[in-house]
Amino acid sequence: MRMAGVRNLLMGGQACVLYGAAEFSRDTDLAVLASPENLRCLERAMDALDAAVIAVPPAEARFLDRGHAVHFRCGRDDVRGLRIDVMSRMRGVDEFSRLWERRTTVQLSDSQGSELEADVLALPDLVAAKKTQRDKDWPMISRLVAVNYFQFRSEATSTRVPFWLRELRTPELLIECVQVFPDVSQEVAAERPAVAAALVRDAPRVESEFAAEQAREQELDRVYWAPLRAELEQLRRARHQGGHTAAE
Repeated sequence: MRMAGVRNLLMGGQACVLYGAAEFSRDTDLAVLASPENLRCLERAMDALDAAVIAVPPAEARFLDRGHAVHFRCGRDDVRGLRIDVMSRMRGVDEFSRLWERRTTVQLSDSQGSELEADVLALPDLVAAKKTQRDKDWPMISRLVAVNYFQFRSEATSTRVPFWLRELRTPELLIECVQVFPDVSQEVAAERPAVAAALVRDAPRVESEFAAEQAREQELDRVYWAPLRAELEQLRRARHQGGHTAAE
């Protein structure tokens, strides 16, 4: 995508792998800028991969801008069967321009040993994007934040500590974190009850607060997706009938 000039950010399972929280994924999930020029670059990149849209909606800015995902399947021999899911807007996540400013760029090697670069959602943005109604996403959030905490707790910064306090989802680690950073914890406790519980080392209450957080976010995600799912069903019926829909 980079070589085709597509402004995009890797997210999903493959981004989790790059952050050290392994998740097997056959798909590639991308956040893209839904500008006319960038979507033309995306179209050229998909043509080069012999990729076609495999479901509704079509690859158009109006659907990406509303929060839909566009699904492609690649046909070129070296990537045959690879699915690429593209989004531009996600619930609880900033607009693309801000995501781009905060991106992480990682060095990779291809199968021939050539050096490549990939732009990835910053870890806090990836965590925010993972707060979905799907139960399977929540253990991944826990692993992502725990890996970052273990990796950098000896190199704490004014941005890392609040992130850990707001996002750690392991009671033992959150209790440890608040003991090490009590001043910041007192501030965050006002907005996250799990931190208040961790300050008094109440692990069962911390666990209960985690469950409440997850339930709230899952309900918000269901509410967010309800009209989008209804629109997708309308598009499917219209395509099946060979007609058009008011969504157009």
